[in-house]
Order: sequence, then C-alpha cells, then structure tokens
Amino acid sequence: MALLHRAEISPSKLELLAGWLPGRPWYAGPAAGEPVRVAAYRFDDPAGEVGIETMLVRIGDSPVYQVPLTYRGAPLADAERWLVGTTRHSVLGPRWVYDACGDPVYAAALATAIRTGVGQAEEYFETDAGREPRPPSMTVAGTGRAVLPVVGAVRQVHDGDPTVIGADTVDLAVARRLSGVGPSGVGPSGGGPSGVGLSGAGLSGVGLPGGGLSGVGLSGGGSEGGTLTGSWPGQSTPLPLARVLPR
Repeated sequence: MALLHRAEISPSKLELLAGWLPGRPWYAGPAAGEPVRVAAYRFDDPAGEVGIETMLVRIGDSPVYQVPLTYRGAPLADAERWLVGTTRHSVLGPRWVYDACGDPVYAAALATAIRTGVGQAEEYFETDAGREPRPPSMTVAGTGRAVLPVVGAVRQVHDGDPTVIGADTVDLAVARRLSGVGPSGVGPSGGGPSGVGLSGAGLSGVGLPGGGLSGVGLSGGGSEGGTLTGSWPGQSTPLPLARVLPR
C-alpha cells in the first residue's frame, strides 16, 4: 500500500514539472505553460523508503504525457541526470524528486507490477483517526502471473519515447506520450516526437545489455514479456503504459 499525508508541498510537483518537462527529448508540447494533472497511480516500495508515483499530465492542448516520479528523503547516488528538483514536504521535510526511469526502486516496482499482475498500490491517507482510503484516479493492470527475479541495478537508460530501462535481469519500456490520447483526452494522437509510438515502433540502436531491441514496441507478444495498461476518466479503453521486453 502507499501511505500518503495531507501536507503542503513547496514547490508543488506540478510546479517542478513546469520547468522540467520542456527540456525532455520526448516532449513536444508548448515551451511554457502550467501542467494539469489528468490522473496518477502509485507503486509500493517494499522497504517503505521511496515514494513511487506516476503522473499523467498535459500542458495546454498537448497530448497526455506519462511522468513516473520517485520521492526520496536524501539524494540518490550518481543520479543527478534524473533529478527533477527538490521540494519541501510539511510532514516529511526535504524531498528529492527524480525521473523514476533512472531509479532502481521504480524499475523493480514496475517489473513486479507487470510480471506478477499486481498492478497499482492501494492508497491511504495517514490521519489522527487512522488510515483513510483514497479512491484511485485511474486503474492500471499487469498482464503477467509469473514470479519475478531480483531486478538489480539500472545499467542504462535510453531517454526517448518510449524510455527504455536496462537493468541487470530485465529491460523495460515506458511510454511517454500516450498514443490514442489527444488534447480532449480521447482519440488518436499518433506517435511521440521521436516517431516512436506505443505499438509496432522500432527501438533499433538502443543497445541495452541482454539482447537486441530492434523492432520492439510497447505491445506485442513474447512469453517472457508483459504489459502494464491503464484507463482513466475520458479514456475508458485501457492503453499500454509500459512493457517488460523479452531478452
């Protein structure tokens, strides 16, 4: 489960993203503007140390972008490249906010959600009266039913669309610009700025360890793979969000 606090966060997560998103290689929206939260989902860190939240956001009339984030109480070693910014949480104190695709805790949680089919974490607010359930703003589900090996360290990340994470035992592809989601929240929008969409697109030349990724998209077969899908108000048909890539 994900335990949350009713707290003030300064700067807010959306304020951090306003300055960070336009500099991403996979972002093709307005150069300036205020991100709007469309929906979000969380994974659980078994150690209880790292917050793991994936936000779906839009700026202006841009498509919906998927932005996985991790929240830490101290800097992650050798991860300056993935730092979105720092903020202050009125309950937890200083927090370091990272693009989760560079965080090994996220890689392990995502692989577990896909391979085992556990999906997202249930969310609860910590209150003086006890834990209060927080209704989810979207629904995600993994297709797998397998026992997952230890994911290990993140060895390489290709920061495109999709973003491909190469870990010790698994490769993961994470969609950034969600195909099928236009400015109104529904309808086709095409591929990302790099020309890589959510299905059928190639990742030739990525060169992650453990095997070639040529011709691999975010949907398709492979007995060793699996997909995370999600739906939310305005997008009732589940869309692929991430995938375990067969090796």
